[in-house]
Amino acid sequence: MMKKTLAAMALALGLATTPAAAQAPAAIGVSYQPSLYWALPFHYATVKGWWAQAGLNPNFSTFPAGAPQVAAAAARSWDVGGTGSVPAVLGAVRFNIMTIGITNDESKTNAVMVRGDRFDAIRANPASLRGQRLLLTTNSTVHFAARRCLERLGVNAADMQFVNLGQAQIITALTSNNGDIAGVWAPNTYTLEERANARYLCSGAEANAIVPGALIVRSDFAKERPDDVAKFLAVYLRGWSWAKANPAEARRLALDFYKQGGLEVSERAMDQEFALRPTFGLDEQLRIMARNGATPSVVDGWFGEIGKFAAEVGTIPANPAAASYISDDFLKRVAANPQLRAFATEFDRR
Repeated sequence: MMKKTLAAMALALGLATTPAAAQAPAAIGVSYQPSLYWALPFHYATVKGWWAQAGLNPNFSTFPAGAPQVAAAAARSWDVGGTGSVPAVLGAVRFNIMTIGITNDESKTNAVMVRGDRFDAIRANPASLRGQRLLLTTNSTVHFAARRCLERLGVNAADMQFVNLGQAQIITALTSNNGDIAGVWAPNTYTLEERANARYLCSGAEANAIVPGALIVRSDFAKERPDDVAKFLAVYLRGWSWAKANPAEARRLALDFYKQGGLEVSERAMDQEFALRPTFGLDEQLRIMARNGATPSVVDGWFGEIGKFAAEVGTIPANPAAASYISDDFLKRVAANPQLRAFATEFDRR
């Protein structure tokens, strides 16, 4: 019975069930950043063969951060992908990139951290941060979270020395005593805890800075191949659906994925990843992205704050209207297609 169900699903998704008659999967360029939690569904789909089941043949492009990732869209080097919310807004303004879903809520895992030997003094007197160096990756989600954290601590961002470094460089700096205060995202947060005895001074969540991750698509690709965009979303949503139903295997594969990206983390750190970063199934995505007439969606509100920050720091000239680049049309395509919906949500029912 299960084989018949899968065969029927494959046919409905545009695949044949025998190699001789099989329709070639459609090529699609998928961009992401390696060794990041929100990219796990891409890995799960590869290991489990879900891309082909959905009729897609992915070509992966990886980037060290979101800013160079969205800039690469100008050369049409990728079609769809995942990125941080700050790069997603930057990409909307500069490169006509659409946000079509949410990867996860990473508010708790974008944080300002302080070396252990400096933590107590700074925690007791946040004003002592003034004039000190804050190592972070600019035009990123942690840049947003860090500025909101400084506001919460009563420190003017203009009084800090922001030093723009890649995340790997930041880890090297703190572990070699060449830095004390850093803005990092997970899993780098856990690495600094373990290697530099660093502690959380403030996370985005503590500063009321919601930090969503974004599923994105080039606007021209979305117009040319909307059905393939919907299939991409179905594959991604299936990944989280499966992970929630199979937590032990999901963590094991996650450790492998991080290692492939050049980052080894402990099992404890991986448990934190899964515990601290909420993800959203199909129906949850539709709910938080739904607009009621002129009333903005929950996601519109989140990205409105991100856009406000990006305009404040001069990354973009003005905060764009959320409705101009955020769309739930492709999620609705998944929901309206019985086979795609079943594919995306199969493990929700287990």
